[in-house]
Amino acid sequence: MLQTSSSRKQDLAADRPPDPHGCEPLASVALKLAAVGQGAGVPAEPSLDNMLGSLTRDLQELGITATPTGVCGSCCKPIAGKVLTALGKTWHPEHFTCARCGQELGGRPFFERGGQAYCEEDYHQAFSPRCAYCAGPIREKVLTALDQTWHPEHFFCAHCGKVFGDDGFHERSGKPYCHQDFLAMFAPKCQGCERPVTDNYLSALQGVWHSECFVCAECMSSFASGSFFELEGRPYCELHFHQRQGSICHGCGRPVTGRCITAAGRKYHPEHFICAYCLGQLQKGTFREHGNKMYCQACHDKLFL
Repeated sequence: MLQTSSSRKQDLAADRPPDPHGCEPLASVALKLAAVGQGAGVPAEPSLDNMLGSLTRDLQELGITATPTGVCGSCCKPIAGKVLTALGKTWHPEHFTCARCGQELGGRPFFERGGQAYCEEDYHQAFSPRCAYCAGPIREKVLTALDQTWHPEHFFCAHCGKVFGDDGFHERSGKPYCHQDFLAMFAPKCQGCERPVTDNYLSALQGVWHSECFVCAECMSSFASGSFFELEGRPYCELHFHQRQGSICHGCGRPVTGRCITAAGRKYHPEHFICAYCLGQLQKGTFREHGNKMYCQACHDKLFL
């Protein structure tokens, strides 16, 4: 009778669809386990399986039917003791291990990827994004900038090392900089004050200037007319340019820009080259000098001879 019953159960098990885990049907596995207990001539299994077989046989002799609690998703063998359920399968606790390092995961947090379980360390090493600064895996918060990922604490100014605040950052050659360092290092400098120029600037003398810094280098006055004179790379108003050039009329103190008379090392407008006594216009070669003043021949003789 026992053999007939076993034959019938095997036929029923054979009609069952295959297990989605790739394991044999549970009833078939249970029958094989029973067959081991009955000495059916199955080759010897590892010691744990022998122990399970002996336990099942002993229970059967006592009239107790041993029913496995599941089939292990790793070894496809029945689970008679502790069972661990994870990833929609049942496992021997010792067989639920990290797919990368092989360590048991029972009682430890794990991550799933592609239907496989990983310990926390191996999961981050294998699949987490990498920080562009330290190259380590980013386990929690990830910051994305410059087409790369960063630990938030590792995204800082490439010059001063400070983490960026509300001002954000500026990029140069693929590196981030704070606003202050970016201006100091890369912004054009004013030719007047040498501070960075960011807006409201003008270009002159092959450089850039703050509008308030583009003034006469001598009197510091702005160029109201819009014109200036250049000398040695600096801007000057007309008066101070001619003073520097020595082209100021000794008679009126104004710049000499047109016809000029030079006498005694000084320059004059023609109309201002006059006798200091009679105010008659002098002609070059017909004047006399006395006490840093110019006189016609007649006035000089009358006053000093």
